[in-house]
Amino acid sequence: MFLCGLTLVVLWGIVALAAPLLATSDPIAINFEAILAPPSSEHWFGTDNVGRDIYSRVIYGTRLALYIGLLGVISPMVIGMTIGLLAGYFGGWVEMLAMRLLDITVPFPFFVLVLAIVAVLGPGIENYFIALAMVGWVGYARLARAEAIVLRSQEFVLAARTMGFSHGYILLRHVLPNALSPVVVYMMTDVTLVILFGAALGFLGMGVAPPTPEWGIMIAEGQIYVSTAWWISFFPGLAMILLGIGFALIGDGLARMLRIER
Repeated sequence: MFLCGLTLVVLWGIVALAAPLLATSDPIAINFEAILAPPSSEHWFGTDNVGRDIYSRVIYGTRLALYIGLLGVISPMVIGMTIGLLAGYFGGWVEMLAMRLLDITVPFPFFVLVLAIVAVLGPGIENYFIALAMVGWVGYARLARAEAIVLRSQEFVLAARTMGFSHGYILLRHVLPNALSPVVVYMMTDVTLVILFGAALGFLGMGVAPPTPEWGIMIAEGQIYVSTAWWISFFPGLAMILLGIGFALIGDGLARMLRIER
């Protein structure tokens, strides 16, 4: 399972890096002579309502999807891990403060809260990353806190305290490495959600601006032609599913190898 997922993700990574070589045309070039052309030898995935080549747009859209997915989980993971480890390791008022922050954030549906923040800040990938950092840390904090609570009573942590090592050293040297496994597994699944939500923002017109080749925008552009030009939405949707399956399989495979309950 892990190898299948890794193979899919690596293949998409190669597609993203080699996009200029793999694309058959300019992804934003308009061709009024080939409007809504079906898949053919000239246009493998057909064209859209202004004659742009869908295949080339899907290929270049891979870059933005991976950029959003991989970069979008970094800030939530760092923030969540920091809050969770501090809360679980120190306990007391630190843990109480962290839990109150969790209580404030958890009741709101994740995507609704992200959507509201982006609506306030304005459309764009940068604002989407800010919204993710403000909301997405909760899951990481829960996992890190649970691991830190277990680890703080382990013999190697108690021995380090007895030897006079600082709390910062113990957290970075002993607690953090042993708490990473479930967080990494969760992050693989989170990448899929971040990509999907980023595409959803593009679909709603709150992501990147057209004519940037982005899968969510492409699906939105093809929705009114779904009965006559199905390929406009089908191929970017299929690409999104395959990339998401890749990261999901990596997460499931890691969970099984590390024997982590999900």
